[in-house]
Amino acid sequence: MHWQIFLQNVFGGIETGSLYALAALGVVLIYRVSDVTNFAQGEMAMFSTFVTYTIWVYSANAGFPYPYVAAFIGALIFSAIFGFLVERVFIRPTSDSSLLGKMIVTLGLILIVNGSAGAIFGTDSYYMRRAISGHIRVGNMIIRPHSFFVIGLAIVIMLVLFYMIKFTMFGVAIRATAQNDKVAKLMGVPTKKVTAFTWIMATMMGAIAGLMIAPATNVYTGMMADVHLKSFIAAVLGGFTSFVGPVVGGLMIGILDNLVGYYISTNWQTVIVYGFLIIILIFKPYGLFGEIPKKKV
Repeated sequence: MHWQIFLQNVFGGIETGSLYALAALGVVLIYRVSDVTNFAQGEMAMFSTFVTYTIWVYSANAGFPYPYVAAFIGALIFSAIFGFLVERVFIRPTSDSSLLGKMIVTLGLILIVNGSAGAIFGTDSYYMRRAISGHIRVGNMIIRPHSFFVIGLAIVIMLVLFYMIKFTMFGVAIRATAQNDKVAKLMGVPTKKVTAFTWIMATMMGAIAGLMIAPATNVYTGMMADVHLKSFIAAVLGGFTSFVGPVVGGLMIGILDNLVGYYISTNWQTVIVYGFLIIILIFKPYGLFGEIPKKKV
């Protein structure tokens, strides 16, 4: 049935789109609080995924009953430390630099992280198993339980993040720092701690996205290139000044990408996605949910 194939492609788009949304949220979170566009988000996620894969292999070889659980926890711990170190060593010393200077730092991070991953883990491609194996057949549709796990996990993480930003004191501190870090600092907000914590959260979200996408791409140094590109497009599409926009943008990109790849051609996926982005930005220059910056008089 054609409608079943259509639904399967939409469902697959929601799965990949939720990962784009998760990675895009990390990019936007850092941008709002640090005023930095982290172009190295994908490479940092890739490095964290390599560490996760290593933990998974050692846990399985050591006879640990739940190696995937150990790998998942290891991914969270390592990515939290990794995000903290990147912010403390590379970003904080350049906090007074120009936007161009900060951008160059993150571009340099791409080379550092990618080169380090190749030197430490090698340039081979490694297989990473899914969290849940097997598949379910519904008519002509084939649905993997892993897909439900990915979508459910992404939804839970995003809901927790939205709740924290909207209803907790630390969320207020994040929003205050994002709006005006100098005023927030005068009001007693620990802006340096807020910035460090947002880098930790963003790196953790990137690591989870990398872990979830690894079974489809395998683990190698270029595994996050396409995901990071699509997540960046999702952030631009939804609006860098909104936390909801990247989620909507990620789902739209994921679904559109799948439908174009199946019904038209995989060769046209990138062309049509970029074309769609340009059309949206012509009519909504700041994204679908972005706010028009107010000019100070």
